[in-house]
Amino acid sequence: MSNRLKIVTWNINSVRLRLPIVEKMLLDHAPDVLCLQETKCPDGSFPSAALEKLGYRHIEFHGQKGYHGVALISRVPLENVERREFCGMGDTRHIAADIAFNGSSFRLHNFYVPAGGDIPDPELNDKFAHKLKFLDEMEGWFSTFEGESIVVGDLNIAPYETDVWSHKQLLKVVSHTPLECERLEAVRNAGKYVDTMRKHIPMEEKVYTWWSYRAKDWSKADKGRRLDHVWMTAGTANHTKDVTVMRDARGWEKPSDHAPVVAVLEA
Repeated sequence: MSNRLKIVTWNINSVRLRLPIVEKMLLDHAPDVLCLQETKCPDGSFPSAALEKLGYRHIEFHGQKGYHGVALISRVPLENVERREFCGMGDTRHIAADIAFNGSSFRLHNFYVPAGGDIPDPELNDKFAHKLKFLDEMEGWFSTFEGESIVVGDLNIAPYETDVWSHKQLLKVVSHTPLECERLEAVRNAGKYVDTMRKHIPMEEKVYTWWSYRAKDWSKADKGRRLDHVWMTAGTANHTKDVTVMRDARGWEKPSDHAPVVAVLEA
């Protein structure tokens, strides 16, 4: 039973294509649990063998060919694994498991929320309507939660003004519209979650986890958004030593357009 846990959440944008940097993460940074989103990998093709060789013997995934997909890659046991479907779409966007910590356990939920397309109007854009319905279902489900839990993943919304490079310019851009920001806050409050990144990074400080591939020099342009999140119920959040963005990983060879977020818990 661990009294210290390092949890990393990362939208990998194809686990098989980017297996070398997944291995680099595990070898160089040794998370206890790596939560991946957008694995784009059917369950029968998940590269478990390569990851087990690195000491990660507890691997659970929920995937489909070419799209979506989530996974938990762990050195510690994963109990009571659950894969929940949202919106009746058959999409693989959630996986959860219980993890022992500090003489008890918490439930870890790994989410990949729909991006929502380009037009922020549910009447004109089915993808945006799907995103809002997904958030509605999350809110309803979270309101039933009991006990300690953690929610991580690519939630595809940057809720605060300092979560984007330009609040003014992105107000009508999907991922930072007032409607989405309000909906995400309602989801977080339904589960009584603490936004642990903002617990450790002051609200006045800009912080991003995603930078577009379109930028010629993503780091110099620095037009980022905080789309990836780590939420915890209060009891678990009190054990966070640090929550940080591994910005340098955005510059690794053949990188994802998302940077990993690292949360360290200590008893």
